[in-house]
Amino acid sequence: MAKLVEMPKLSPTMEEGQIATWHAKEGDTVDVDDLLAEVETDKATMEFRSFDKGVLLKILSGDGSIVRLGDPVAIIGEEGEDVSELVAQAGKTRGDKQASGGSGASAESEESQTEAAPQETKHEAPAASSTEVVASSLDATGRIKASPYVRKQARERGIDLRTVKGSGPGGRIVARDLEGVTAGAQPSRAATPAPEQREPERVPLSMMRKTIARRLTESKQNVPHFYLTIDIDAGPLVSLRKQLNADLAQLEEPKKVSFNDFVVKAAAIAITRSPTVNASFTPDALIYHRRVDISVAVAVDEGLVTPVVRNADQKGVIAINEEVVDLARRARDKKLTTEEMTNGTFSVSNLGMFGIDEFSAVINPPEGAILAVGGIRKEPVVLDGAVVPGHRMKMTLSCDHRVVDGAVGAAFLAELRKVLERPTQILAF
Repeated sequence: MAKLVEMPKLSPTMEEGQIATWHAKEGDTVDVDDLLAEVETDKATMEFRSFDKGVLLKILSGDGSIVRLGDPVAIIGEEGEDVSELVAQAGKTRGDKQASGGSGASAESEESQTEAAPQETKHEAPAASSTEVVASSLDATGRIKASPYVRKQARERGIDLRTVKGSGPGGRIVARDLEGVTAGAQPSRAATPAPEQREPERVPLSMMRKTIARRLTESKQNVPHFYLTIDIDAGPLVSLRKQLNADLAQLEEPKKVSFNDFVVKAAAIAITRSPTVNASFTPDALIYHRRVDISVAVAVDEGLVTPVVRNADQKGVIAINEEVVDLARRARDKKLTTEEMTNGTFSVSNLGMFGIDEFSAVINPPEGAILAVGGIRKEPVVLDGAVVPGHRMKMTLSCDHRVVDGAVGAAFLAELRKVLERPTQILAF
């Protein structure tokens, strides 16, 4: 008997998801745990696997659709079954949720669902002139009518959307319109609106950006931040890294560690020496963690994610480097699991590689502190009464004052300074 397949909860904080790609097609036979689609959640792109066996009779929300948790996305049943009543039921369910202000899809979501609805026949990209494309695929403000998913696909394939004619409602460009389009095609001059007619591009919030906005707003509103900054002598660290990388380059499989790898390891050592900074606040108690799981901020196209290096105090700097490189790569590919991005106890955010000398980071709840790391600066320093060339690095600790008092934060930074200014001990732990 045919049944509706609903959007499952793929991460603990998920409220809606965007279908990135359907792996199963209408008419395919699927079994329990077969991969149906990939869904972009508030955390990452997750696998959506089947809970049932049968034939995928109908896809209700195509690629690029934004679907609320529990809303129907497909129908699975026996081959040849009539699914017209279930299709109508699915449409009514979404309509009722919208009317009641519940968890139905937003207007933008409904538009995405309509634009990406699968077709019975294969669509061939029309060969239209650039002038025709603009007339049909631009809205009244001159903005190209396409969802964030379609824009992302076009960027990755090198397609200029101004050269694509949309087949969706009102000339909207949908995913199928990109099939057969040659990358690198440029529009004619007539296709480009005059500069005075151009308006800012409105990009709907992605699942990840919505979550970042919500969590950071909650953090600044609810967590009493205060900040402590130190400026350390980074000369010994620069020398040690240079020597270590020279030695690692001689290996059969050459390796290279970054300053950030040293900072993560140094922070883990400092936490073991000043463990009260490794804590979280709850309404009933302070939680002092006995594990040192450091969340490392990684920049991705749509914002920031914080994969976690587990038991960082027990790993060497080379092992930390290999783990961070792997986590960062999979973060950018949206392949991290929920477990790899949650339950950290302390965070490190490094913007030094972007030329930033100093900044203050927003705490990542429920963690009690985050270390913001600036770049290493070359500047004159006084050594034994003489002015000589040197290296300095600023770091700012953002503290949750409900958990970390000023003296506790200062004690942690004092230990961190000791480790980084005598960095050979990093290699000994």
